[in-house]
Amino acid sequence: METGSKKSFLDKFTEFSVKLANQVHLKSLRDAFATLMPAFIIAGIAVLINSVFLPWFFEGDTLSKLQVFGNSISNGTLNVAGLLIAPMIAYFLGRNKQSDNAINATFVATTCLIVMLSITQSIVPIGADEAVTVSGVITFNDIGTKGMFAGIICGLVATDLFIRLSESEKLKINLGDQVPPAVGKSFSTLIPTLIVIGLFALLATVLALFDTNLISIISTVVQEPLRRLNTSIFGFIFITSVANFLFTLGIHQTVIAGTLLDPLLLVNMNENMQAVQDGMVPPHILSTAFRTVYAQAGGTGMTISLIIAIVFFVRKYKPFRDVASISIAPGLFNINEPIIFGLPIVFNLPLIIPFVLGPIIGTAIGYLATILGFVDPLAVMVPWTTPPIVSGLIASSGDFKVVLVQIVIIAICTLIYIPFIKVAERVAVKTAEAEQQ
Repeated sequence: METGSKKSFLDKFTEFSVKLANQVHLKSLRDAFATLMPAFIIAGIAVLINSVFLPWFFEGDTLSKLQVFGNSISNGTLNVAGLLIAPMIAYFLGRNKQSDNAINATFVATTCLIVMLSITQSIVPIGADEAVTVSGVITFNDIGTKGMFAGIICGLVATDLFIRLSESEKLKINLGDQVPPAVGKSFSTLIPTLIVIGLFALLATVLALFDTNLISIISTVVQEPLRRLNTSIFGFIFITSVANFLFTLGIHQTVIAGTLLDPLLLVNMNENMQAVQDGMVPPHILSTAFRTVYAQAGGTGMTISLIIAIVFFVRKYKPFRDVASISIAPGLFNINEPIIFGLPIVFNLPLIIPFVLGPIIGTAIGYLATILGFVDPLAVMVPWTTPPIVSGLIASSGDFKVVLVQIVIIAICTLIYIPFIKVAERVAVKTAEAEQQ
């Protein structure tokens, strides 16, 4: 009876997690960020070139002119992150809802974001000490990292409302079959478009009466409190641990981490890159690069350490060694599904413990090394498939101390995996013997 209740709980927990993974808004959010990830990686490379490579060879006015290369890339990626995310979310939400108007939704969401921006801006001119108020401009500050949450909200809310209204036959304008399809489709969604943009404009007007705007409200009330909570060391460890535990039940860790952590870590990462671009110290320890370099070195669950433990310490049980040998190549690039589902780690109690514990240790060591000043906060975006050691070098702009920290983390996690893989080996052997009998 007890076993049945446990299975029932796991079944319910699994069903809930699967539903969460397939929830259309969260799925669209993950799809949008995945699509834009190359842009932020390119921005990281630009920061690396501008801040590390170019100063090796140039200085003064020549350096400033050559750094236009990296600055222009940052302007086209980091500094318009909020403007980029709104249409991406709109497109994927429309597509995931199987709407015929997914493309139309992209410009509606983008327009709504622009509508919600402040009409006037306070700007300090170059060489001046005091700010002046100007109109007719959009600042990178509003549509960049600071505006990402506004972009997310406009992408979700405006698209949801637009799709619902555009499905109403009463709001469609039918020009007949005599006009080109694109023209007819545009007019069929004209009224829903007017309604949605009008509602956002009305909201912007109400906020203006109180001398505020959507960017300011979201930054103050939503984005910063949520970021401080989820990207605190305790919030990061908790969310990462829950996500990794889900992985041991066969549910990919991005179900939780991709929703609760990725957008916030990316905001921190972008601000770190922007700080380096501006010649300042990166303000955030926890970022997308931090997770790749310290918390997921060699893949989720620090499985590169598991592979090392099997290769050097498992002698008798050939199936484990076979799976490890197959998993080495993908494991070097942080792709660990072969070992997670091949060994397996899924529903394998002896291996669940170090799989969840390893990233906690990696996070703690990386965080401690940073707050003690042994290494600096990471400020270069690296693809999650970058191998350990290489990822540390790139993300830190060539700081070998970061590589040393990575080696220590992998070594400690290997030592932790050894006794558990020994237990798992004995369980597997005895299970095989029992089945043969």
